Amino acid sequence: MPQIHFLDVTNRDGVQTARTGLSKFGKTMVNFYLGRLGVAQSEIGFPFLFHEVPYVRAQIALAEAGAFGDLRLSGWCRGVAQDVEKAVRVRAGDAGLAHYNLSISTSDYMLANKFRGRLDRTAIVREMVAAVRAAKTGGAETVGVNAEDGSRTDDGFLTEFALAAKEAGADRVRYCDTIGGDTPERIRERFAKLASAVGLPVETHCHNDLGLAVANSVSGALGDLEAGQDAWINTCVNGIGERSGNADLLSTILAFRHGFGLEGRAEFGDPIDLTWARRFALWASYAFGQPLPYNQVGAGRNAFAHESGIHADGALKDHGNYELYDEQTLGPFPDDWHTRAGRVVLTGEYGGKAGFRHVMDGLRIEPADEDLAFQLVQLCNAQTGRPLTDDELRLIAAYPHQLALLFPGQIP
Repeated sequence: MPQIHFLDVTNRDGVQTARTGLSKFGKTMVNFYLGRLGVAQSEIGFPFLFHEVPYVRAQIALAEAGAFGDLRLSGWCRGVAQDVEKAVRVRAGDAGLAHYNLSISTSDYMLANKFRGRLDRTAIVREMVAAVRAAKTGGAETVGVNAEDGSRTDDGFLTEFALAAKEAGADRVRYCDTIGGDTPERIRERFAKLASAVGLPVETHCHNDLGLAVANSVSGALGDLEAGQDAWINTCVNGIGERSGNADLLSTILAFRHGFGLEGRAEFGDPIDLTWARRFALWASYAFGQPLPYNQVGAGRNAFAHESGIHADGALKDHGNYELYDEQTLGPFPDDWHTRAGRVVLTGEYGGKAGFRHVMDGLRIEPADEDLAFQLVQLCNAQTGRPLTDDELRLIAAYPHQLALLFPGQIP
């Protein structure tokens, strides 16, 4: 049976959202949580950018040390060979990124109004093929090719583009609903047709401009499955992303787990552990400075709240009367040290060794290297500008030598 995989793009599409941002340590925590959730792959960022290089090296080292479980790390590049050649040279020791997604626009609209005639269809295919070959030559195990504005690209050229990518060595094609205008029936039909014609999985990448990103992601994946191909679904935590956002990670997982009519049609290809779902969602809200809507699926304050007489009566008798799934499956809400009321001693940018040791002892954490972990707490707190969470402190304590790669030249 074909399988469903989740490829989260929070650390690429999510962090480039206007009026928001995340520190490099915050991006590291996204990978930590994705690994705990059992997500297949994280698009960790832009390895060809100079300010991402220390971060990318740290992620490679952390992955090698087991900090992210089985999570695969991938880099995003423009479909330009020179960018890819820069990216594959970024290494931590002998290891580099093993997975890439390479993006280039394919629609006639963008050819005319973005490239302004600089590239035509022949040039688009030529650039993309060169970029795929550069990635494979550089040691990439898998390469996905992104058809930006795929939803406005006609079937004929989309198929031509995908077949050329496959011949060059690409392993997947990403269909990008870049402006969020697709609808479920249309995208399902297009995915089934393209996956059948090309013989490769087609990734969903859906934006939420019409509020349909999750529905479109589910429908596109079903098209893949109908064609006998695995489905790869792009998501972001809490549905963040450019403009109105991307497909929400938790909502999409829950749709396949609990949506009516989906049972037996596909299976998860990765061991999804939703007991980390609330901790991730609430951490992301805190780290991004974006409060969760009360009605956020699964993690919002009202997701399992009942007040009206009929609903309250039914829920008190059996929560299944008015709840599709058990809230306990989503794990506990965070109860972090820094949120304690009254007298509390914290550790951070300006803290001393006594406060650091007090917090570590209180959380029953034994750092692998106490002096280095103390310095990292100061640096990470300076980078985030907010109190560190318990999970952040645990990651620092467990992997100080790998995390030190985030701060080249800054640790004595």
